[in-house]
Amino acid sequence: MARDKGFHDYVMNEVFSGVVGISSRGMFGGWGIYKDGVFFALIADGRLYFKVDDSNRADFENAGSEPFRYENKNKKSITMSYWELPAGVMDNPHELEQWVDKSICAKGKKG
Repeated sequence: MARDKGFHDYVMNEVFSGVVGISSRGMFGGWGIYKDGVFFALIADGRLYFKVDDSNRADFENAGSEPFRYENKNKKSITMSYWELPAGVMDNPHELEQWVDKSICAKGKKG
């Protein structure tokens, strides 16, 4: 997975511009996204993924989102409990904050 600095900068400077306490750190060829030190999202392959569990999975499914998947060194597909944030949410600051809060509360169960 290659880091897309342009997408990272767009997410940090535009998408999260109105959300207080957002920071990022490089990780595994992408970035981890934190709010007040709590890891709740990641950027990988030019896409933004939020933490998901049973409490917010339906929001992502209803929006047609997909979970983050990657292949490990043995070529086995791994599905993580992070789902791509819908574009419509990225463009709506009020709705974005609600999704951030739900992802911070998510336990991150696989699914």
